[in-house]
Amino acid sequence: MTATIETLETPDGAFTLLVDERQRVLASGWTADPDAILARLREAPSDVREGETDAAAAVRAYYAGDLAAIDDVAVHQNGTELQRAGWAALRRIAPGAPLTYAEFAVALGSPNSVRAAASICARNAPALFVPCHRVLRTGGALGGFAWGVDVKRSLLARESAARNAR
Repeated sequence: MTATIETLETPDGAFTLLVDERQRVLASGWTADPDAILARLREAPSDVREGETDAAAAVRAYYAGDLAAIDDVAVHQNGTELQRAGWAALRRIAPGAPLTYAEFAVALGSPNSVRAAASICARNAPALFVPCHRVLRTGGALGGFAWGVDVKRSLLARESAARNAR
C-alpha cells in the first residue's frame, strides 16, 4: 500500500497526517516526526511519500472554528469488533461535551468495561478525526493522551469555547 504523509502547522504545533490511496486517514497526531505517526499503526504502509492530503483542509477548518469539519473525513483502522465500534462511538461524541471513560463504556454497551474503553482510546491512530481527546477520567481529570496533556487541554478548551459561543 502507498500512503501520503503531510505535516502542517496548527496552533497546537506541527500536525502530521498519513492517508491511504483513498484519502482515508490512517494515523495522525501533533508531531513533525513521520516515524511517530507510523508507530501508531499495527502495520505500516510499504511505501510512504510526502505530499498533500485532502484531510489537511479539514484540519485547517477545524482550527479556524469549524469543529464539524473533521466529522466527514474518512478514516481507516484495523482492530477488533469492539475497537471498531469504540472508534465509531468516539466520532459521535459532540465537541464541547466530553464523556468520562465510564460514560464511554456505557455508550459502547459495556458499562463494566472501563479498561477496554480506555484501551480503545489509547489505540486510536487517527487522532483528531477520531476524537479520543473527548474522553476524560471520572471527575473530569484529563487523563492521558498520546500527544500530550497540553494538546488535549487545548483541544477541549477550543471545543468548549465554540460550544458556549453558540
